[in-house]
Amino acid sequence: MDAKIFVFVTHTDGKADDSALELVTAARSLFPGCTPSALVAGSGVGPVCQEVAASFGEVWKFDQAALAYPNAELLRPLLVKVLPAGATLLLAHNTFGLDLGPGLSVKLGVTYVPDVVGVDGLEGTTLRAVRQEYAGQVSSHVHCDIAKGAVITVRPGAFKPADAGAAAGQVVDRSEDATGLAARRTFVELIQAEAGDIDITREDVLVSVGRGIGDKENIPLVEELVEAMGAALSCSRPIVDAKWLDKSRQVGTSGKTVKPRVYLALGISGSFQHVGGIKGNPFLLAINKNPKAAIFQVATIGVVADLMELLPVLTEKILKSK
Repeated sequence: MDAKIFVFVTHTDGKADDSALELVTAARSLFPGCTPSALVAGSGVGPVCQEVAASFGEVWKFDQAALAYPNAELLRPLLVKVLPAGATLLLAHNTFGLDLGPGLSVKLGVTYVPDVVGVDGLEGTTLRAVRQEYAGQVSSHVHCDIAKGAVITVRPGAFKPADAGAAAGQVVDRSEDATGLAARRTFVELIQAEAGDIDITREDVLVSVGRGIGDKENIPLVEELVEAMGAALSCSRPIVDAKWLDKSRQVGTSGKTVKPRVYLALGISGSFQHVGGIKGNPFLLAINKNPKAAIFQVATIGVVADLMELLPVLTEKILKSK
C-alpha cells in the first residue's frame, strides 16, 4: 500500500513549501506504517526533489517548462495518466488544492475528502477522518470508502511537520510523461503586493487582530499591547475588508505568509484561509470568547475571554514584568 500513497509537493523559489512535511505526517496518521511517495512538478525542480527525497519513499519528478507555474488544468490530466489504480493523493487544502482536487477525483473516479483536520482511524478500506463545518464551529466525523483510492486535501497547520530525514527516497524522472500538455488558461504574471509601512513576513512576534475586536475604535487597545510586547501588528481578512488596517498587514492565503516565533491571535475565528498563512510552528496564543472557535484547534495555548476585559490587564502585566 505504501507505493499507492502520494503527496503533491508545492514549492516556491526552489524550496518545498512547509505543507510538504505536514502532509507526510497526515499520510502516516491516515495510513499507519506507510511511507508516502512525493510528486514534484515544475521547471528546474531538481533541487526541490533532492530536498524532499529524505522524507519520502520515492520522488517522482516532472520537469517541464509548461509546468513552471502550478496550473491545475495541466496537472489534472498528467496525474490521471501517471497515478496507479487505487492510489490515494494528499494535497494541501489551499487555493491550488481546491483548484486541482475536486476535478481530479472525478476524473479518477475516486473518493474526494476535503479539508481534513484530524484522523479517527483506518478500518479495512474505510477511512474515518475529521473535518470542520460552519467555520470550525462543528467537527464532523466522516467515513469514506477508499477501496478505489482517494483525493484528500489537508488543512495547513492541522498536522505538525514530520522530522526531515526519516526516509531516503530515490528521485525518479517522469518528465517525459508531462510532454504535450495543453491548457486553455495560461499564467501571465505574478504581481507582488506592496510591502506597506512594515513587512510582517520578517517579524518574530506578531499580534494579530480579527473580527472579534468588535469595532475600529478598539484597535488602539491592541496597539498598546503590541508596543508593550515589542511586536508588530497584523490582522485577518475581515479587518482589511472593513478598511480598519492596510492589506499589507493581512495574514492568510489571500494575504501574507508569515513565520514568526510567537503569534498572538486576538478575536480570530481560525478559518483555514487565515491559518494557512501561518508557517513554522510558532508559539500560538489564541484569545477568543467563543470556546468552539477553530483557532483553538491549532493554538499552543487557548484562552476563552472577552478581549475588551483582558487586553488592558494583559498589557499592564507585560509592562510591569519589564
